[in-house]
Amino acid sequence: MAIVGPNFCAPYPVELGIVRKVMTITDGNFAVTDVNGNLLFKVKEPLFSLSDKRILLDASDTPILTLKENKVSLHDRWQVFRGKSTDQNDLVYTLKRSSMFQLIKPKLDVFLAHNKEMKECDFHVKGSWIDRSSVIYAGKSDVIVAQMHKKHTAQSILIGKSNFSVTVYPNVDYAFIVSLIVILDDINREDSED
Repeated sequence: MAIVGPNFCAPYPVELGIVRKVMTITDGNFAVTDVNGNLLFKVKEPLFSLSDKRILLDASDTPILTLKENKVSLHDRWQVFRGKSTDQNDLVYTLKRSSMFQLIKPKLDVFLAHNKEMKECDFHVKGSWIDRSSVIYAGKSDVIVAQMHKKHTAQSILIGKSNFSVTVYPNVDYAFIVSLIVILDDINREDSED
């Protein structure tokens, strides 16, 4: 199921390692690797900006997706666009909380760009971000398309990194899944600051 592109789909499960640097002054605090440690993606966050945008880059710094938060929404609404665009013609999907009143375990609904009425979600995310046990499902079904697993080490805690892995199921777009994880992390950081 290619959402970003068929080049991000594999006929086998893809295991991704995600390292989030807690304290960073650089323009990117996410690194996504394959099981061999090869960099696949990184996330560029503007250091000082009024715009709440993140850009998902591939290993060669090519912009894949722009993730933009709608600050005036009560449902933590995000829109994701192709490349560096924020034009509605380049919209890939919209993500929002299922309900405004969720504190511990946010439930998120994902609507692909063609699903303009947003009555039935195309994907949904459930679980505990703190425990790194979130699961991404197809539609409102129980069909799992990706799953997070905690991977803390004493060293990762000491050097200010949060490590976890994500298993992306066969034929599921792993660039799409990574973009969801980045948004989920941002929502969790905002919730913990409230």
